[in-house]
Amino acid sequence: MRAIILSAGQGSRLLPLTADRPKCLVPLGRRSFIEWQVRQLEAGGVGDIVVVTGFRAAMVEAELARLTGPGLAVRTIFNPFFGVSDNLGSCWLARGEMNQDFIVLNGDTLFESAVLARLLASPPAPITVTVDKKPRYDADDMKVRLEGARLLDIGKTLPPEQSHAESIGLLLFRGEGARAFAEAVDAAMRSAEGLKWWYLRVIAGLAQRGVVSTASIEGLEWGEMDYPQDLERLQALTEGWVKQRRVAPALCAQP
Repeated sequence: MRAIILSAGQGSRLLPLTADRPKCLVPLGRRSFIEWQVRQLEAGGVGDIVVVTGFRAAMVEAELARLTGPGLAVRTIFNPFFGVSDNLGSCWLARGEMNQDFIVLNGDTLFESAVLARLLASPPAPITVTVDKKPRYDADDMKVRLEGARLLDIGKTLPPEQSHAESIGLLLFRGEGARAFAEAVDAAMRSAEGLKWWYLRVIAGLAQRGVVSTASIEGLEWGEMDYPQDLERLQALTEGWVKQRRVAPALCAQP
């Protein structure tokens, strides 16, 4: 299994924390955010990892070189358009890596080990979006509309009252789904507005073909890092996971 982590952005909403380092290098305890992601993927059996870099790419490359070891292959793809494009551009640059089953992980999403296990154990589908549910949704949530487990639509602009869950930024592509996504990403980037699109807009289009399912992780813990106040919650989450051994063993050990 391969994973593609989208980590090209600076994370301007986290300023001043990201003034001289990308979002993925913001520390959580003694480790960088991206180390948490890489170790969780590795522990879940995903040892082939591609990281799309952009802002301060050399710093990210140096951190990843430190993490690479036996059974873990980590390489990077540089996105020179990170300052003017949204994450569809990063997916387009990584489309050559979409020639097998793979995972896409947003560069600001963190999860306990059981989340990845539940996604990988989900019923076979060309594309599976990991979702969670909560009592209400706001404008910043990547909301989804469902029919059972089938995804009908996805986007931040969906009316909250018509939304059934939210995407956590972790997707699985199997078999024909990998090819379909790569082709749809390429087609979208050829449009006049492609540079401004999120890749989940492509997923919304593929959902119209009936090939997108969902895996619910209700009851499990995850978080995303968008604003400085998110760090406090993530710090508490990760400390709890370490104490309860709900993360990769390497994250529980002293650095």
